[in-house]
Amino acid sequence: MSKLARPLSACLLLLIGACSACSKEDKRTGGDTPPPPPPSASSAKAGACASGGGELTDPVSASFLPKTAAGYCVDPQGEVKTYGEKGKLSMDEVCTTAFDGECEVYKRFGLKRVVSLHYVDGSGKGGTVEVNLSQFADVAGAYGMYTLRVVAGDPAEPSTPKPFAAGGAGAIGTGRAYVWRGPYLVELQYNNEQESPGELAKSSDTILRAVGKEIGGRLPGLTTLPAAAQALPEANRLPNGIVFQPKDVLGWNGVGPGAIGFYKDGDRRWRTLVIFKDDADQAKDAFKTIKSKPGTLPVAGIGDEAAHVVVGGGKSEGQGSPKVELLVARKGNALWGIGDEEYALRATGPGAADKEQKARLSKDEAIAKLKPLLSGAAPASGDAGARAAGSAAPSSSAAPSSSAPKK
Repeated sequence: MSKLARPLSACLLLLIGACSACSKEDKRTGGDTPPPPPPSASSAKAGACASGGGELTDPVSASFLPKTAAGYCVDPQGEVKTYGEKGKLSMDEVCTTAFDGECEVYKRFGLKRVVSLHYVDGSGKGGTVEVNLSQFADVAGAYGMYTLRVVAGDPAEPSTPKPFAAGGAGAIGTGRAYVWRGPYLVELQYNNEQESPGELAKSSDTILRAVGKEIGGRLPGLTTLPAAAQALPEANRLPNGIVFQPKDVLGWNGVGPGAIGFYKDGDRRWRTLVIFKDDADQAKDAFKTIKSKPGTLPVAGIGDEAAHVVVGGGKSEGQGSPKVELLVARKGNALWGIGDEEYALRATGPGAADKEQKARLSKDEAIAKLKPLLSGAAPASGDAGARAAGSAAPSSSAAPSSSAPKK
């Protein structure tokens, strides 16, 4: 295997759960595009929070949300909107207000309920924080949507939201933040038309951290990552470099759930795939599905069975995505994969073909990174599905080799 298969781009991953997400109007090319915010709140006057802020009128979520945080409060003149289960508005209405243009993606990840509200700056300096609190059918759907929001493009880009401690996982960028815990996803967006970009970056960081931590601490639900995400090695993994797919990872029907990690060591980049099934027979079935893909070739001597897999491609005249190659192996009820990093393959200009070739993993590199993963412990039979829904799972103690020589 001189190369490895189309990666796991954010758009491809979206395709797994929602084909419509890769339409032109929905495609994101970087981590700097926040979700469409709810309608903008008007700036509050000084003293707006003097009486303790507005009322949290939704009995279902009232205990999850603070009335005040870091000088902000629930807008006394605002409205707490609820959609879906036990909400005043229908789930169809959330599509035209809170999640305009991307509602179907949320629904495919199991969206059940949304609460929308905003906080205002009690000092009257013009700041507002828009909050969307989404509840999903299970932890896998909520965490999957969280990772899809955070890793909207190349996680190595400086604009990608950075980790911060809140709930089970938190990510913060300029003007927006995300918090996940259990079956919940919190999306926060800061607005202030009175501030310069530099002032906005500073003030948004302060208030979004405060509100995010407060809500993340109040939400019910476990903070343990789904088993596959938790098992991804930490060594050389990019900050917030995880995408979790609750169903058909990489578009492979019936193969998921699975997690994909983004890794970088010096100028070498790669992705790691992990899928846990409830037992070895299910893992065999999943591997059989993978082997049936065009261009797949068996690889001997790795795990219980292994294959070189080609995912996607279609790059021509500088357009589309490059072909990515993946070495996938099964060991018991676990499937592990090491693949090319698609973003590293997107070379352009003079010498692009040579740059792309150099960015690919060699067979020896892939094997060196894969073998230690196969020696780690997978969840016991019958536990993988439960852990995908949010219970604890052991972390893999084996990190991939980062120094394998290039062939």
